[in-house]
Amino acid sequence: MSNEKQVDSGRRGLLVATAAAGGVAGLATAGALVSTFQPSERAKAAGAPVEADISDLKPGEMKVFEWRGKPVWIMKRTPEQMKSIPANDAKVADPQSAKPYTMELPDYCKNAARAHKGHEDILVVVGICPHLGCSPSSKFTPGAQTSLPDDWNGGFLCPCHGSTFDLAGRVFKNKPAPNNLDVPRHMYVSDTKILIGKDEKGEA
Repeated sequence: MSNEKQVDSGRRGLLVATAAAGGVAGLATAGALVSTFQPSERAKAAGAPVEADISDLKPGEMKVFEWRGKPVWIMKRTPEQMKSIPANDAKVADPQSAKPYTMELPDYCKNAARAHKGHEDILVVVGICPHLGCSPSSKFTPGAQTSLPDDWNGGFLCPCHGSTFDLAGRVFKNKPAPNNLDVPRHMYVSDTKILIGKDEKGEA
């Protein structure tokens, strides 16, 4: 009698283990199916394109989006801010963005504004200083300020070692940062939505 109980107990244990394993497999399968409908966090981290909604972005404002674990700044520049960009050509180290940092400047951004034609007022850059990887702060107000020159036209200041960038993301001369801020590949899905990390040529 005791042997039968032992056998029954062993069978029950086997059945429970089998059912549990099946349940885990079932959950794993369900998870795989769900993940096909939306990009996973791992896919996003690996570089899946990110859609940015800028419908509420006002002139002079900036929004931050995450792409590949990095902050991507999207700024809508005012007419006055746009005028300040060519005024900085003689002050920046690489006015034509001839030296890439971690990615080549897209052909459609090889212009004074470093922006898409028809969307020249919209700046899209990776907000990481090419010196040691700090994230610069926005300093859009022109004029003399702490750690900034008296003829400051607005831009960005890296709080770590003082590198400064203009409103096109170009680094000023004699600063620790060796390159301009990266412009990622991007495309306009509509006038108010930008796909970061992908353009007409494919994904970055």
